[in-house]
Amino acid sequence: MPITTIHFVRHGKVFNPDHLLYERLPGFHLSDRGRRMARATARFIAADPDMSRSTTVYASPLDRTRETAEEILTALNARRAEQGLPTLDLVTDDRLIEAGNEFRGRRIGHGDGALWHGRNLALVHNLWKPSWGESYASIADRVGRFAQEQVRRHPGEHLIVVSHESPIWSYRHLLETGHPEHNMLLRHTALASVTSISYDSETGRVVGIAYADPAADVE
Repeated sequence: MPITTIHFVRHGKVFNPDHLLYERLPGFHLSDRGRRMARATARFIAADPDMSRSTTVYASPLDRTRETAEEILTALNARRAEQGLPTLDLVTDDRLIEAGNEFRGRRIGHGDGALWHGRNLALVHNLWKPSWGESYASIADRVGRFAQEQVRRHPGEHLIVVSHESPIWSYRHLLETGHPEHNMLLRHTALASVTSISYDSETGRVVGIAYADPAADVE
């Protein structure tokens, strides 16, 4: 039975001194620490016997995911050069993008945070169903459609996919529990972490989920 494994990587820490909810806004790049986190994860991927054989690197089109993916590509392509293999290029896909959010561009959780204004409380009355933006069902559906497409396209291969916390966790939660709804405060998707999901390449059925946090100690 051929197995396709998609390694979902969350981007590294973003430079955001004003503590804004950046959502899909342009111009939010990795911080210096975020770059170090991305490099730590890139080294982890390149050193792994399976992940180092990845044939494609995908990313959300946003700055922070593309920058994380570029660090991974640098490490992977160095490994591939040693083996006489052609270099890989980054492929972006809109289905991997961050969830839409009505609080975009606002300051959250620090000082006069938007969440604490009375006019916004109705948007956050239920943490399991994001009335403040794109539903978890919509998020999980688009990531799931992307994943199944890649399983059919890349039977028996490993792929690296750089995305965001909500898309990765909503999809994983759907696979593990049968529903994508969850408490956003209880996600298990650290910055620059790797969530590896393996599929039967013929049926698309999930056969395993693993998690690693190679950048946990990066300062």
